[in-house]
Amino acid sequence: MATAEAAELIRVRLDADQDVFVLRRLGRAAAELVGLEPQDQIRVATALSEAGRELFGTGSTATLSISDHHLLILLEHSQEPKHADRSKLQNLEGLKLAGRLVDEITLNDGGVTLAKRLQTRRPPAPVAEIRAKLADLSPVSAMDELREQNRELAETLEDVLRLNAELQETNTGVMAMYNQLSEELEETNRGVVALYAELDEKSSQLREANEARNRFWATVSHELRTPLNSVIGLVRLLTGPGGDPMTEEQDHQVRLIGSSTETLLELVSELLDMAKAESGRLDPQPSSVDLARMAEQLHVMLRPTSASVGVELRHEVAPEVAELFVDEVMLLRILRNLLSNAVKFTVRGEVRLDAHLDTAKDEAVIVVSDTGIGIPAEHLTRVFEDFYQVPGSLQVRSRGTGLGLPYARRLTEALGGTLELASTEGEGTTVTLRLPHYSGPPELQRVMIADDDEVFRAAARRMLHGFAAHVDEAADGAAALDLMTAGPPDVILVDLLMPRVDGHVLLQRMAEDDRLQRIPVVVVTIAPQRAPGDMVVLDKHGLRREELLQAIRSAREGRV
Repeated sequence: MATAEAAELIRVRLDADQDVFVLRRLGRAAAELVGLEPQDQIRVATALSEAGRELFGTGSTATLSISDHHLLILLEHSQEPKHADRSKLQNLEGLKLAGRLVDEITLNDGGVTLAKRLQTRRPPAPVAEIRAKLADLSPVSAMDELREQNRELAETLEDVLRLNAELQETNTGVMAMYNQLSEELEETNRGVVALYAELDEKSSQLREANEARNRFWATVSHELRTPLNSVIGLVRLLTGPGGDPMTEEQDHQVRLIGSSTETLLELVSELLDMAKAESGRLDPQPSSVDLARMAEQLHVMLRPTSASVGVELRHEVAPEVAELFVDEVMLLRILRNLLSNAVKFTVRGEVRLDAHLDTAKDEAVIVVSDTGIGIPAEHLTRVFEDFYQVPGSLQVRSRGTGLGLPYARRLTEALGGTLELASTEGEGTTVTLRLPHYSGPPELQRVMIADDDEVFRAAARRMLHGFAAHVDEAADGAAALDLMTAGPPDVILVDLLMPRVDGHVLLQRMAEDDRLQRIPVVVVTIAPQRAPGDMVVLDKHGLRREELLQAIRSAREGRV
């Protein structure tokens, strides 16, 4: 509250009870002269009488001043006040009431300052004119002040009666509108109930279809894999040691049968994994992977095909990403898929695999590029659709299923990474695979995500891939408490806005439990300013992986 430019209007000494009445009248008059509304004038007068009554003492002084924005009243003591302890001043009922009647109240060792905000930046009358009018006010008796207060009370009652009549008239209109809205709402509710019934029926049909699909994939897995494995086993018996001698052409044909059968078995496995990915049941099992050795094996595997069509295979793996902590089977299938596509659609030139570390994002970047036929711009947005095949590409070498890229992207997302494609027709295609970079085991064993947003839980799980060995999910605070009671996690991510038991209640319950209060907490919410205490807080919108991991580390360091 700035008072440096305040202009003094009048000063009053409080030597007797009569002076409190004088102060009240001067306060109301000053409020009127500076342009305050009648209700605010009464508030200022009442605040002065209450504060003056509490702080009255011989030698007390009241100073009325005006600044650009406030009417200021300073009540100060030239002698020791009755209530010298500031903490006692704060508890005085008169001062509490005065504080509710004005905009600001400040307590200090010298007294109390009351401030009422002006409705305009400057008063309608000059300061000199206000001073003169205040000086002309004669002292009043207690009876005169009581008469003035009664008049003010009567005016206030008249205003209340007028407002009450207006309120009653408004209530009549509101009731009419309420009845109309109630009828419309009841009609809408009947439609909603019918819609819910239809949605329940559709949901039931979808569940049945999903169960049928799962049964179908289980049957496909068993009925196709078993005979394919048998064929592969017979081929190995025929071509292995101890088999009957065959001509060179027979040996070649049998090996082709075995190769085709293995390819078909891989396709069946990919189809089954696609179904698992769609149902969210792909569970990566990370381990230490030698990326340089994997790249060499893939090139050895593809070299016969590439050599037959004059395509050169190259690979270069930077030392920083030579070893990755990732699911080896999933990564192998992704890279084999990308390299096979590149070889299939390249008629001359080369296919390259380059891997390096993006230090800014702490990600391993694997780029598979080719000098093949490329993809027309109008088809780039559709190549990741299931079973989609670019028109005109079927004549290149062999017919595919249209599942390679969608399957590779789903595996990539399960690993917590991203897969992007860029291509120029007639020049070639570049596919960029980005994975979280970990060269060792996870930092944490268990992280819990307590959030009712399923989409965010899935995104957070991908961000935590490789950083945490296990990620538990809870859709509300009650489920989170049950999981934590069974086994406390290393850290918990909490959303404040959840159904049933929200984040605030969850944190309170954790603070009351000796076992749970030691769990580090990171608040991830759309309203971070509402987070309690000094906890680590993140805004859910635009959250990046490096921000989340750093916040988790900070929260754990704060609990050590």
